[in-house]
Amino acid sequence: MKNIVSIGDTGAIISLATVNKLHLLDYFFDEIYIPVAVWKELNNYKNFDELHNVTDFFKDKVKEIHSFNDLKLLMDLGESEAVLLYNEMNADVLIIDDQKARKIAESININCIGSLALFIKAKEERKIENLREIFIKLIENKRFFSKNLLNSILKEYNEKKI
Repeated sequence: MKNIVSIGDTGAIISLATVNKLHLLDYFFDEIYIPVAVWKELNNYKNFDELHNVTDFFKDKVKEIHSFNDLKLLMDLGESEAVLLYNEMNADVLIIDDQKARKIAESININCIGSLALFIKAKEERKIENLREIFIKLIENKRFFSKNLLNSILKEYNEKKI
């Protein structure tokens, strides 16, 4: 059975790219899709050129949605398209870091995970050595995760706090 993912916001992509871990997506998922709206948002990101291999990684993974987007009143365009794409592609997972959009998606029975969950899974499967270095890079690059949350994860995995 294929494991299919729809990527729901630029935040998750930027977090993975910032720490040069986009390859984790290929490791964990057989098929990866992002909606056109997320791709456009990503290309308009002010530090897009600094992101590692984003263009090459996603160039064949951008998909248009075919459903009427009745969710764009509830969440941003990219997130709403990703939810629709999740349904259209019969995806297994929606990767999304935006809390509001994630709550809405989960309320309609969409299986969501965030970028931190991918890092944790990679640690558990020994694809990365430690989380602390990644979390420090995320903070240095102004990725907005609670330091308390990051430290609680580090504690759980017996790593030094930030």
